[in-house]
Amino acid sequence: MLEPPKFIENDCYNGSRTFTWLADMVGLSVDLVNFLICQISALFLASLFRSTLHPSKVSSKLRHTFALSIGLAFGYFCFGQQAIHIAGLPAICYIVIRTQDPRIVQRAVLLVAMCYLLCVHLMRQLYDYGSYALDITGPLMIITQKVTSLAFSIHDGFVRGDEELTKAQQYHAIRKMPSALEYFSYVWHFQSILAGPLVFYKDYIEFVEGYNLLSTPPGNGNLDNSKREVVLEPSPTKAVIRKVVGSLVCAFIFMKFVKIYPVKDMKEDDFMNNTSMIYKYWYAMMATTCIRFKYYHAWLLADAICNNSGLGFTGYDKDGNSKWDLISNINVLSFEFSTNMRDAINNWNCGTNRWLRTLVYERVPKQYGTLLTFALSAVWHGFYPGYYLTFATGAVVVTAARTGRRLFRHRFQSTQVTRMFYDILTCLITRVVLGYATFPFVLLEFMGSIKLYLRFYLCLHIISLVTIFILPKFIRGERRLRTSNGNGNVRLSGSGNTKDAVTTSLESTAALTAGNDLNEDKEEDKHAQCKVHTPTHQQPAAGPHKTTVEQPNEQPNNVNLRSRPQQQQPHLEKKAVPTCARDAVSVPHDQCEMDQLSSKLKEKIEAETKNIEEFIDKTVTETVSGIVEFKNDLMRDIEFPKLKLPGSNGAISLDSSNGGGLRKRNISSVHDNGTDPGHATADLHPPLEENGAAFLKKEIEVINAVVQQAVPAVLSNGHAK
Repeated sequence: MLEPPKFIENDCYNGSRTFTWLADMVGLSVDLVNFLICQISALFLASLFRSTLHPSKVSSKLRHTFALSIGLAFGYFCFGQQAIHIAGLPAICYIVIRTQDPRIVQRAVLLVAMCYLLCVHLMRQLYDYGSYALDITGPLMIITQKVTSLAFSIHDGFVRGDEELTKAQQYHAIRKMPSALEYFSYVWHFQSILAGPLVFYKDYIEFVEGYNLLSTPPGNGNLDNSKREVVLEPSPTKAVIRKVVGSLVCAFIFMKFVKIYPVKDMKEDDFMNNTSMIYKYWYAMMATTCIRFKYYHAWLLADAICNNSGLGFTGYDKDGNSKWDLISNINVLSFEFSTNMRDAINNWNCGTNRWLRTLVYERVPKQYGTLLTFALSAVWHGFYPGYYLTFATGAVVVTAARTGRRLFRHRFQSTQVTRMFYDILTCLITRVVLGYATFPFVLLEFMGSIKLYLRFYLCLHIISLVTIFILPKFIRGERRLRTSNGNGNVRLSGSGNTKDAVTTSLESTAALTAGNDLNEDKEEDKHAQCKVHTPTHQQPAAGPHKTTVEQPNEQPNNVNLRSRPQQQQPHLEKKAVPTCARDAVSVPHDQCEMDQLSSKLKEKIEAETKNIEEFIDKTVTETVSGIVEFKNDLMRDIEFPKLKLPGSNGAISLDSSNGGGLRKRNISSVHDNGTDPGHATADLHPPLEENGAAFLKKEIEVINAVVQQAVPAVLSNGHAK
């Protein structure tokens, strides 16, 4: 029988000890047993929430009440008296939300929530330093993400205009102040109170009220299909089974190998002095990998709970299979077999990635984005020095990885064999780098981590610095042209989908690569469609539009959903805020060719087009004027005789301007020559016969009408004034 380690070595755990007998029986610590009991119970309650408490059968108030009541019960069961913090932090933040001006509410909530969280972090380190026991800081970190993201969404909805928001910000903007029931249900709902994942407020409210299937929410930041109408409710059974099985496999791997590679052994003098450097590298890589499987287990199980309750649906794939990745926190295979640090970081703790991007990176000046994102991520984790060593090492390693990729990758793309060799090599290197960079994160201690780094002779630090500062002087990298992706962000030629997700690296390195990911390229996705992130990029439609959806392989149930009510307009008038030029660019999704041009180039084209139009207008005006003057000259040279009609007492002149004859023209040029126009034309032209004069009069009238009406439009191609 497997005997996983008992992490609780003292009496600091405040949760229930009712199941101590079960913990002794299975060989687990009581905190882990309590956690598993709550999560397994939540998995079954989620099925009840989706079926018996379906939004077509009960009111949204009942669903809110049920979700928050179960969540509070789980919190008290696992954390005992410490559960007061689960109530205290969101209660204080709700008071701030209801009392502060929406123009500053996001800053106020962020400050209050982070100060509260940091105090709890500090308290934990004082009374239970270095403990791995389940404690209240985990749920508080998730609650902090929820209340701060809600505050920023309220600020976006009440203060900022759509033209100032990215597409993601427009989607999550809140224009109706949440009630107390909605707010605390969002904070305490049982699906994510213990281990996450982060759910944005709008997604949660639409899920509880039954609107999420009417306009499918975007999964993992992809907002292109955010307004697809769903007629049939998909079944989450396949996704739930797959994630539960994956969670059990990860738990088995963790319990099997964590005793073989315990993290604390890396601090021992025997390990430091009596093992080779290669073995130290191997041990660090294996120890950190084992710890990761504990996170995999918790995140996959939490995702399965959300999916089983109906939360997480994002539409169908090309084969008609339903997708349930709206709030997925981890992609295990993509992370473990990633071929570079960027891919590894982007597949780890995706909920925190989205939170950091939404709160920091998209809102601060670009030159400060990476630094401020790093600062928030570091403080959010707590004060253990191992966290900051991992962040610092990750900054150097990730920068070196980008430089090395630019210098060497294109040299291995000539044949399929060389590409495969490059992928295998970089996958192995990434595994070693992850172990080297992240072991301080699990070791926690400063001196122990520094000693081990010195035993490694700071090898990867030195290699990284050489790669960044020296190799580019001797090795020529791939030349790549900078282009725009349509929203002001820069992308390199040959790149695939622009990576705009700011991440936290294994709870460590990702924050430092936020800005770098925007410029990373991926050859395999060269022909991917242009994105607007920010992004874009992006205004969701006012209402859902119909699209044809393939029949899923699963047997869905008919759904009877409420119609979506009209959102109430905010009581606060929106304030005008200067628009950032980068955010103001809005390019349709299907105009990929124009999206490839930089903003400056497009402005230049527009300016040149305007100049051409002005030139055409001027040319047409001068041409028409010349034609009119030429016609006037012809008419000036012809004198029409005065004809006497039978029964008339006088002569009728063909040169009259009485509405039936020709209009008089300016013949000042003739007067300038000192010649009387009537006499001059009479001398030059003999009198015409009566029929010929009438015919000539008619033809000149036709020419006059054509010149005055048709010629300008034809010559200017629609640009005539």
